[in-house]
Amino acid sequence: MSVTTVPPRVLSDTAADTVRGIALITLSYFIMTFSDISVKFVLPLTGLAAPVLFRGVVGSAAVLVFAGRDGRRGIARLRPVRTSLVLARSLLQAAVGISWFIAWQTMTLADSYAVGFTTPLLATSGAMLLLGEQRDLRRIGATIVGFIGVLIMLRPGGDLWSPALLVLLFGVACSAFARILTRRLSATETPECLAFSLLAMHLPVGLMMLPFLPLHGLDGPALAALVGVGLFSGVAQLINARAYALAPVSALGPFDYSSMLWAVALGWLCFGEMPHLAAIQGAVVIAAAGLYSLRSEQRRQGRSA
Repeated sequence: MSVTTVPPRVLSDTAADTVRGIALITLSYFIMTFSDISVKFVLPLTGLAAPVLFRGVVGSAAVLVFAGRDGRRGIARLRPVRTSLVLARSLLQAAVGISWFIAWQTMTLADSYAVGFTTPLLATSGAMLLLGEQRDLRRIGATIVGFIGVLIMLRPGGDLWSPALLVLLFGVACSAFARILTRRLSATETPECLAFSLLAMHLPVGLMMLPFLPLHGLDGPALAALVGVGLFSGVAQLINARAYALAPVSALGPFDYSSMLWAVALGWLCFGEMPHLAAIQGAVVIAAAGLYSLRSEQRRQGRSA
């Protein structure tokens, strides 16, 4: 009995797909911010291992339920084609999550996001070198301008520099490589597979952390927040994987900065982290870079129609 193999999907770089990818990536960052808020709330109550475990259990279960709507056909979409690369990406993303969780024990949401926004620069450069993506000056320029907005946000005085910053920078490097792998794997893997494998990897990693960081403080509010961590992560990762299947890393990079807007607003509402004037000024620059990139893709779509 012969086995029919599905040929790899050709990754496109059309204006229409890129605009859809931009919309999806922006939505995924918005949803992921709520997961981050839940983690930051629950960390002092339960410790580090709990959000890692719940992200794995609840997040992967949410993706499993979503895929299972189509029965066996949907469940089959969770099966990886390039297993080793999928596992490597999942391990990188687990390292990313843990590094951010550690940073949030001492850093504000906005400050950690500002550091994390070096990721698009690394990912864009890496994608051009490793994936041969088109060297579009508008995309590169929008990413650089967005990063300038992040630099404007950073308050003077050296308060940002701490041991947690070094951990976060390690996570940033892992995140950049994981994004490149996401784009590469999108040719053969489904968004359900990429989201499920990423979240499921948090379960064994969390179990390995338990002997050193036992669970505690699992009361009603903490459990509700932990379930939110998993659910928001599951939905956001599904949307994120679909976005990278539609658009190049370099086109999506500038929109990484949109999450700073949510971080400043929600950090203030939930934790009383007052935004600095520089954060508002930087947000204007970031928004301008993102809108310029979106408008450029829409014009490209119009010319190709």
